[in-house]
Amino acid sequence: MKAVSLFNDIASTTYPGRGIVIGRNADGDKAVIAYFIMGRSENSRNRVFTETEDGIKTEAFDPSKLVDPSLIIYSPVRTLGNKTIVTNGDQTDTIYELMNQQQTFEQALRTREFEPDGPNYTPRISGIVKCSDGKMNYAMSILKSADGNPDCCERYTFTYDAPLAGVGRFIHTYMSDGNPLPSFEGEPVLVEIGNDDIDTFAQKIWDSLNEDNKVSLFVRYIDIETNTAQSRIINKNK
Repeated sequence: MKAVSLFNDIASTTYPGRGIVIGRNADGDKAVIAYFIMGRSENSRNRVFTETEDGIKTEAFDPSKLVDPSLIIYSPVRTLGNKTIVTNGDQTDTIYELMNQQQTFEQALRTREFEPDGPNYTPRISGIVKCSDGKMNYAMSILKSADGNPDCCERYTFTYDAPLAGVGRFIHTYMSDGNPLPSFEGEPVLVEIGNDDIDTFAQKIWDSLNEDNKVSLFVRYIDIETNTAQSRIINKNK
């Protein structure tokens, strides 16, 4: 598989939904994480990312316009020791709590399935990054309905040991816009990460997202040797 341009892949559809990128910069010294959310409804677009003690959370930009918080208000990113968890829903907390009880990433996700938002049945996408002793590894997961049939939950986990420098993986909830929205298919896309500084990388992703539908973006660079991190947030609502 040949790596493709992350920015071109993001821009190739008007509505990839929510997306997770995990990889390693070209110098090989930093783990790279990105998470974005998009929205078609007023409720989904009425959001911002805000920092928390151990990550970020989504909040209503205008609380008076918040209709149903159940699937749009959650903590997309949390840290647990030397591990960073990133997901598109409240399964972040499930992974955090069960891994804190010595269960694995995959075991934690066995307790969850796709979102109950038929007819879309939005997939739950999740990632986890571990940086320790100058080494990095990561995993990604998707829980999805069987081609729109909620009777079956299909579970896929992809693990990446000692990931190569300069590339990463990109997974998102939807293949494209539609009604109902078609779920992501296949393994996470192999994408070029490059060697941009964090601000340039974040801006390139933001500029690649559809202007009408993009809502918020989070990017984190983690120094693999020291496990120190720097993060950026871009919100459309200001």
